[in-house]
Amino acid sequence: MPEIYGNIHSIESCGTVDGPGIRFVVFMQGCPMRCLYCHNPDSWSTSDNQKMTVSEVLNQYDGVKEFVQNGGITVTGGEPLMQIDFATELFKQAKQKNIHTALDTSGVLFNQNNTTKIDELLKHTDLVLLDIKHIDDVEHKKLTGHSNKNILEFARYLSEKSIPVWIRHVVVPEITDNETYLTRLGKFLKTLKNIKALDVLPYHDMAIPKYENLGIDYPLKNVKPLTKEQAIRARDTILNAINIS
Repeated sequence: MPEIYGNIHSIESCGTVDGPGIRFVVFMQGCPMRCLYCHNPDSWSTSDNQKMTVSEVLNQYDGVKEFVQNGGITVTGGEPLMQIDFATELFKQAKQKNIHTALDTSGVLFNQNNTTKIDELLKHTDLVLLDIKHIDDVEHKKLTGHSNKNILEFARYLSEKSIPVWIRHVVVPEITDNETYLTRLGKFLKTLKNIKALDVLPYHDMAIPKYENLGIDYPLKNVKPLTKEQAIRARDTILNAINIS
């Protein structure tokens, strides 16, 4: 069988925010979404960046595996589901080596009418980090350029499949830092039976220099970063909605 190549944006040897433990993080190149706060605009393009085989990625992992024994491999992006065949083969071979696997995705490419490939990927996936950008569909389109319908369907599908999930939600002043929306998100999450963690991430503007270097206008340059207190309040709002009987 010929080797499967992945279009790789970059690799982080010892990531600490992309799943449990210390992670070997593979950033895939290419993303269909255009989130207004995206901190990796250089990952949007599907043009070839760095072509690597599964074997080459795992060889790099072997070079640092002593440091990630309590973690594993996370595939993120960009959007890894754009290269689902590569992600599946990487996770398949990783599981043969007893490596914990985590998929960090928006779920925007999920198609409930054709789940063959996603089912094969999930067979080899220990954890899904699911980014829910906005609970309101109209506002989600404004924020990302896409509907959230596939994303919420994917969340339900993962719940039905009992795949462990960490939910990630970026709280942005004037956009998602809204009690009504946060409460709606909490009520939606309450319907899911597989959530192992909730990461409420405060918006920051540290990507501005990247946009300037790429000659791209940063859409939220007038939005101030979320404070720690605002992030705590947002998380409490979501949790209160989840815990309401």
